[in-house]
Amino acid sequence: MVAGRRLDDDLLAEEIELYGELVVAASEAGDDGAPLSQARIDQALGLAED
Repeated sequence: MVAGRRLDDDLLAEEIELYGELVVAASEAGDDGAPLSQARIDQALGLAED
């Protein structure tokens, strides 16, 4: 990859953002080792109704 090259793939950028949201949700869940519930995953991805 060329240094300073901008990411122009909108779909890839969106996937990276969603992955980041999941990482944040997992880190906020604590360190008890329990997996995130489907409801929490949906919430992190913006799929859950408020």
